Amino acid sequence: MSKIAKQGKASPAESNVTFIPATLKPDRRKKRSRLWIWLPVILAVAGAGYYAWINYSASIASTAVITQAVVRGDIENAVTAVGTFDSIKSVDAGAQVSGQLKVLHVEIGDTVTQNQLIGEIDPATIQNRIEIDQAELANLQAQLISKNAQLVLKQANIDRQRNLVATRSVSQSTLDQAIADLAAAEADVNALAAQIRKQQATLAGDQVDLGYTKIYAPMAGTIAAVPVKEGQTLNASQTAPTIATIADLSTMTVKAQVSEADVSKLKIGMDAYFTLLGQPGKRYKGKLRQIQPTPDIQNNVVLYYALFDVPNPDGDLMISMSAQVFFVQSAANDVLVVPSSAVSSSDGSRRAGTGDKAHKAEVVVVTTAGSQETRKVEVGVRNRVSAEIKSGLKEGELVVVGQGGESNGASTSRNSGNRSQRGMRMPPMF
Repeated sequence: MSKIAKQGKASPAESNVTFIPATLKPDRRKKRSRLWIWLPVILAVAGAGYYAWINYSASIASTAVITQAVVRGDIENAVTAVGTFDSIKSVDAGAQVSGQLKVLHVEIGDTVTQNQLIGEIDPATIQNRIEIDQAELANLQAQLISKNAQLVLKQANIDRQRNLVATRSVSQSTLDQAIADLAAAEADVNALAAQIRKQQATLAGDQVDLGYTKIYAPMAGTIAAVPVKEGQTLNASQTAPTIATIADLSTMTVKAQVSEADVSKLKIGMDAYFTLLGQPGKRYKGKLRQIQPTPDIQNNVVLYYALFDVPNPDGDLMISMSAQVFFVQSAANDVLVVPSSAVSSSDGSRRAGTGDKAHKAEVVVVTTAGSQETRKVEVGVRNRVSAEIKSGLKEGELVVVGQGGESNGASTSRNSGNRSQRGMRMPPMF
């Protein structure tokens, strides 16, 4: 029993065997040291793999290209400008006499015919002047009758004096006096006749002024402005006050502001058209009829006015409306069209120049086998967005417009080109 009890107690040797963690500490340290040795190797391998993957992706992107099919459509090369509308003809109907505007028969927007009554000025003052003129004329005519009677008497007196002088009943001086009296009577008659003509002219002028109290439309058209009101007193002593502005809106004139860099491209008689903000899909066509030689300088920018006319039967076009104007230098319909970015000059440079003269150029075509080939083409009408291909390509073929590495830039350029093409339809102020 004592031996068994002694065996139940832990001996010094047996207690050393039970402390196992103390014997494992050297092994854990050794494993940790090995992990730190391999960690840099693992990171280096991972970095090399990432670098290789990046280079591989870049090489793949650099070899990719952006293509676009050759399509058939319309193309034009045009000079763009912003324009405003004005009536082809307008006139200010004014008052030629002073007085109070008694009645105004029209309003803005009314349509009037030629010689239609549009306003009346109070005629009372002029009517009074006419009464005075008529009375003065009657007085002068009565005086003329009296002077004519005296003239007849003077003439009879001369005949009598001559007979008496012949019989030596009176002296010669008496006859001379009678002749002088006759001449004076004739002068009085002539003076009164002149006064009568003057008074008649005054009366006629006042009668004309009386007619001016009624204001008539000098032309047919639409009332564009009425700067006066009924009851307003008009003073026509210095300038004729405007009663109404009448404009012919059946035909409108487009006044386009063209920069000095583009005005040399315009020729009288060339085709022109414009679009409106409210009707972007509708074109109004005309022909350039005038380029005004005097420029309009705004903030050191020299602009010239180019004018052309368009019919306005429905009255859709109004004065001072804005329009985006296009003066067509050249155009082609139903032709093969490619983006301008796909066309290169013979030296390999890509230029976005515009023009209408046919010239040789190059494009890169993607074949059905997937390979690329450079092909000579003949370019016709060309603008900043598209180019006409006269020969060298077929409809449906794919042309290279950019590299894959430039996808963002190419798409941006293409989108900006589309925006600019759309923007060409709209004025910058919109």
